[in-house]
Amino acid sequence: MSEAGPLSLGQLSVWHDIRSLPAARRHEPNNAAIWPLPRGVDAQQVCTAVRTIAARHPSLRTRYDLRDPDVPGQLPPDTDWDDALPVIEDATAPVDLAAAPAAEPFDLGRQHGWRARLLTREGAPSHLLFVKHHIAADAWAQELLHQEFRQALTDPERLGPLPPGPAALAAEQHSAAGLRRQAAALDHWRQLLGRAPTAALPRPAEAAGDVVQATLHSPPARPAAHTLAERARVSVASVVLAAYARSVARMCGTDGLLVQLMSANRFAGRWKNLVTSMNQWVPALIDDARNDDLVKLADAVHWSGLGAFRHGMHDVTAVAALRAELPGAPEPACAFNYVAVPERAPLDAAPRRSPASGPPPAVTWERPFTTIGPRCYARALESEDALTVRLTAKDLGRERCAELLWDMHESLLSAAQGR
Repeated sequence: MSEAGPLSLGQLSVWHDIRSLPAARRHEPNNAAIWPLPRGVDAQQVCTAVRTIAARHPSLRTRYDLRDPDVPGQLPPDTDWDDALPVIEDATAPVDLAAAPAAEPFDLGRQHGWRARLLTREGAPSHLLFVKHHIAADAWAQELLHQEFRQALTDPERLGPLPPGPAALAAEQHSAAGLRRQAAALDHWRQLLGRAPTAALPRPAEAAGDVVQATLHSPPARPAAHTLAERARVSVASVVLAAYARSVARMCGTDGLLVQLMSANRFAGRWKNLVTSMNQWVPALIDDARNDDLVKLADAVHWSGLGAFRHGMHDVTAVAALRAELPGAPEPACAFNYVAVPERAPLDAAPRRSPASGPPPAVTWERPFTTIGPRCYARALESEDALTVRLTAKDLGRERCAELLWDMHESLLSAAQGR
């Protein structure tokens, strides 16, 4: 086996989340996407495009040395690999065909962290099913791969120079300057854990051991969030986080709230479009979290979040050791991720509907594919015509889960209307 190098800090975060998963849950870091294919492309074009993006990105050719779980490493990217593209014929329901490939775990020591299937209808390619492990690509990187795949199908010469890989990022993070940043990030954790209040959501007895997942889909919440973002001069993400944090704080009965924020860590130009997992949880302390003025709260959330994101790249092993030294340190009451992805090319743009023309706001329930992550985790995503918030909660129950989503929703609409 070739000599392994250190993981990047994002890869290490993924490893900490999955290292102790039982066999029955080892598929949970996977994610499946269905990419429509342009009419007229043939199987060989699709196979060539898939191989092109795999050749461009070292993360898609990386295996891992996990023999010592306390000292994981990444192997040098493979220069040769199996480029066969299995075909699923007569794929009339592509979404249904994703379940089996997504539920198959990856052996990261032997396999690359992705797989693809060509779906056809009446012999003609219709979609590419792309499944990836989170250590290979986060949400931003997955969308980037989608865009590059489409480019490789039509005009591969425009793909540009080869990007760096996660090993290059790991080298920078373990340089002298990188280690100084890690020390500053650890100090940020220490300070916040030392002064954060202890606040927790209720744990009703009837919900013990249960994991529920609900998704709020709201066309009117999207323009409401944009209106408030303009008033507060902050991002839409800060506004949605403010509404979510206020709802959690109300349920906890506290004014001070320690939250976990997902930092994309794509702020430096060289690493913005790196294909790997760069996401890491960072702590942020929100004061006066039950403030009735959502604009003022969004401003406070904005600055608290900026301080957290400055320290987004940190060593999770060192943070775990710090927590062990502080057994009374509070746990974050909730977690929040505003999913950011690269903007798509204009050909993907669809006419944006007005809130009145879309379906009414609704909460739907689904069985969670994964239960990895914090106890109360909201994942917000902005589409062309709606705001969607998916809440996964452990030991909270359906009633309180729905209450959080609807309270957050009402906060956004009421504040935007000046109520």
